[in-house]
Amino acid sequence: MRKIIALMLGMVIFLTGCASQNTDGTYKQITVDKAVEIMNEETDYIILDVRTQGEYESGHIPGAICIPNESIGDEQPELLPDKNQLILVYCRSGNRSKQAAQKLSQMGYTNIMEFGGINDWQGETETGS
Repeated sequence: MRKIIALMLGMVIFLTGCASQNTDGTYKQITVDKAVEIMNEETDYIILDVRTQGEYESGHIPGAICIPNESIGDEQPELLPDKNQLILVYCRSGNRSKQAAQKLSQMGYTNIMEFGGINDWQGETETGS
């Protein structure tokens, strides 16, 4: 009986660790398709590219602003004055955007949606700053 309980507990712990969304609920992870849907239906949002300035200039989603993940610390970014603003966050592959979304959430931002990387973006892009 103890072995069965231990096995079930182990499975619960394993499955909890494999969740695709962040575990503390402070930001929402969405698909690129959902981000496109939001961009088509909403008007009051910010698209945040958290790659380096050079990566941003080589090609980014039209209308996106660049705040590199590495520059996001403990202080509120000047380009993000409203902590309740809908912010759609992306990077190249999804790793830095998750880190940035988590940092922003810890700063008190309440409406963050992370949608992975520009590698999965099927829409148009623009170059320059």
